[in-house]
Amino acid sequence: MNQADTVQRMAEAAGNFLASLDAAGRQKAVIDFADSTERKNWHYVPRERAGLPLKEMDARQRELAHALVATGVSASGYEKVSTIISLEPILAELEGAGRRFQRDPELYYVSIFGAIGGDAPWGWRFEGHHVSLNHTVVQGRMLGSTPLFFGSNPAEVRHGEQAGLRALREEEDLGRQLLHELDGEQKAMAIVSTEAPGDILTTNVPHVRGEVAPEGLGSADMSAAQRQILDALVEVYVRRQPEAVAEAEWARLGAACLQAAHFAWAGAEERGGPHYYRVQGPSFLAEYDNTQNDANHIHAVWRDLHDDFGEDMLRRHYRQNHRQL
Repeated sequence: MNQADTVQRMAEAAGNFLASLDAAGRQKAVIDFADSTERKNWHYVPRERAGLPLKEMDARQRELAHALVATGVSASGYEKVSTIISLEPILAELEGAGRRFQRDPELYYVSIFGAIGGDAPWGWRFEGHHVSLNHTVVQGRMLGSTPLFFGSNPAEVRHGEQAGLRALREEEDLGRQLLHELDGEQKAMAIVSTEAPGDILTTNVPHVRGEVAPEGLGSADMSAAQRQILDALVEVYVRRQPEAVAEAEWARLGAACLQAAHFAWAGAEERGGPHYYRVQGPSFLAEYDNTQNDANHIHAVWRDLHDDFGEDMLRRHYRQNHRQL
């Protein structure tokens, strides 16, 4: 399967979902693609959102919504999405009642931007607490799949039937493994602060500009074994995307881009303390933070520094097809 096949699967799944809705449901779910303010209005916290929530769908519509979601991530990515959503009842039990936005596994929203199919740009979003999938389709075949955010609270379930469950195990363990493989001089370069920031530094900005800069330890200053761990860590983020998209992304990054990457760490070195890392290359950013709720609450995002929300693709599309713009 190639990227064009993935786009076709998305279009079919989105069309099937919309066809299942009545007029009121479609009015909530469909948003003008030209409304870039809303299309780029992404976030990972509980809040009011545009779109149609799972809570307002019947069983068949929820099934079709999940079928759409499955086209927007890999098989392992979909498993992570499902696990993250399953943490909402656990979190509700831990926190109790009285919150403005109750923890609810049905408060995840589907938004369709523009008219599905054809050459005109369109896109879709699936979003709720700790999940934000953002897809932009250009000319019916090119696909932008970032920002791609996963979070987990709790990062590790510590009580009950699900004790030991870790939705983002690889993101945490590989980052720490890389740090522990560094020697003293390398570690001194990689650790940019003894205190971790309270969240990912890029938060929910629509496009990463000057919020972060490459710092820490460069891949060129790592051993071959250390670079293998670095590459494996980046690949965890890349492989969240649909398989064909991930293959193309991994090939695009290539050895040169990965060798130009930097690994920065902040906070505690040992598990259990607040910590943060990011891997930043010329065209990508993987950013991770685990500081809240006694360092048991992960935020982890994959960003394309040039093409979040299909920005670069759209720029080329409009230049080629709408020269007056």
